[in-house]
Amino acid sequence: MANIDQEAETAAVRRLVADVQEHQNDLDRFVSLHTADTSIVNFVGRRVRGRDVLHRVAKAALESPLAKVTSTAEIEDIRFVRPDVAIVAAVKRVFDEREDSLRDAPDTALPASSGWITYVVAKEHGTWRIVSAQTTPIVA
Repeated sequence: MANIDQEAETAAVRRLVADVQEHQNDLDRFVSLHTADTSIVNFVGRRVRGRDVLHRVAKAALESPLAKVTSTAEIEDIRFVRPDVAIVAAVKRVFDEREDSLRDAPDTALPASSGWITYVVAKEHGTWRIVSAQTTPIVA
């Protein structure tokens, strides 16, 4: 793509995804990785719109047994649609360390232990942030 340092921008987008993983239990740092109007559809299909709502939902999750559910993302592909916008496809692996009774209960069970996560990321004022994320469980 013209007018961008593809290698540097790819590394910066990879860093953003790594930061999401590293800071998933650090509420303020995690939320700061998203745009103000971010739109997130999580692993169980819940949609969250806006950084303020994301903060509130993530705070509640971190104050519950969901704090013991963590994930990693292994990037499969990064495509720049513009110099300041990219689509990232990754495999999300979910690790549920909750007690068995919470992990297996019908209303709190996760649909799978892995999924495809697609991020749309944009560069705002020189910093890459998540505009949207959609996770689709991979059901065996």
